[in-house]
Order: sequence, then C-alpha cells, then structure tokens
Amino acid sequence: MVRLPRDKNVLVLTGAGISAESGIKTFRDSGGLWEDHRVEDVATPKAFERNPRLVWDFYRQRYLQSIEAQPNSAHYSLVELEQYLGDNFHMITQNIDGLHTRAGSKNVLEMHGRLRYTLCAKCRVQYPFTDVCSEEHIPVCPVCGTNLRPDIVWFGEVPYFLVEIEKLLKRCELFLIVGTSGVVYPAAGFVMTAKYFGAKTIAINLEQPDNRSLIDDFHMGRSGDVLPKLVQEWTNTNALSSNV
Repeated sequence: MVRLPRDKNVLVLTGAGISAESGIKTFRDSGGLWEDHRVEDVATPKAFERNPRLVWDFYRQRYLQSIEAQPNSAHYSLVELEQYLGDNFHMITQNIDGLHTRAGSKNVLEMHGRLRYTLCAKCRVQYPFTDVCSEEHIPVCPVCGTNLRPDIVWFGEVPYFLVEIEKLLKRCELFLIVGTSGVVYPAAGFVMTAKYFGAKTIAINLEQPDNRSLIDDFHMGRSGDVLPKLVQEWTNTNALSSNV
C-alpha cells in the first residue's frame, strides 16, 4: 500500500468513458452517430442555424437522459480523492451531463459546457434549462428575444476555461486521465503539456488511448472498477507515503 501525499497537486481529466458506465451514450459508440443523428446535424453552430428545432429536440432528450443517469463508483471515487487532497485537487471534464457535480465534486471545469444550462448567443446570459425549455417551442432569451441555444461547446467552437486549464496543467504534479480515447483535441493534448512541465501521467480506459506514449502508468479496464481501488490505496492514511 502506498499513500498519495496530501500536498500533491493532482489534476484529473475525464472523458466519455466514465459517463458511459452510467448509461450515457457517446457518438463514437455508434459509428459516428450520436443517438442516431450525425454530429454535423445536431452539434455544430451551422446545424443550429439550419434547424434549431431538431437541435433542441435532440438536446431535450440528452438532458432527460442525463437526469435519469446516476453517478457511478468512479464519480464517487473522485469526490473522495478531492476530499482527501482539498485545494490540491482540480478536475477538467469533457462531459456535459453534470454527473461529477451531482456526485459532489467541487473543483470541476466543464470545458465543453453544461446540459443543465442554456445560453443566449447575443446577450451571453445563461439560464437554467428547466426555467426556459418546454416541448412546445424553441426557447428565446427573455431579455432580447434571440433563440436560446444549449450551453454546449459544439464542434468547431473554442472550449471553455482554456486559460485556467493551461495554468493547472503547468503546475500539476500528477495528471490522471479517466475514460478518454486521446483523440479529441484540445483535451487530447493536455497530457503532453502536463508531462512537459514534469507531471507524472496515469490513465484509465477500456482501450489504449491514442496518446498512450505520453502516459507513464496505464490501467486498462472500467473506471468504475479500477479507480476506486487506486483512490483507496492513495488515501490510506495507514500506508507509507509514496512518490506517486
């Protein structure tokens, strides 16, 4: 048994794999289709301009799916790790389902947005999904009347929090990657930055990610199986401190 020192600066990146274990489907599981839709038809700015009703119907279903899903053991293990490390823990997620915050994680940057919010592209004001959305209409901004859109970073758009993420990557000592394929950029490039600045890199995934060469310690398997065991080892106050 080896314990992770409480003063270790840990940064976690999570991807679709951790949510898939809670029943959230991903477009990569379906040959490039997301719930039987082409990504180009439901997850780009042009798609929203062309057919906002289709896009809203799609995201209403994604929202309902997200609130029916429950956090799994991997989500709760990350909460436990955060409670152990305190302010030395930060997390970046590519997921939009909110399962991390529902599990109890606090220091989370949702770089691809949040299903539980909508956004006015003109006013840049956010509104809770449940306050403005119904099945009957395309929601509009109460201030300016512009069509609201899901607060999601679509393909071709710039992710949120990139400045904050770069700072975290440069100062982290352990970079933990959970449930990502290492394909989607810019997130797939984060491991290179962290490693360049001296962090140890650890990854958990069902398959070897594309950026495997940059990962020091790879664990193949379900995050819900692997992560709880790692966190239990790292937070064991009776164990000897390690250089993890």
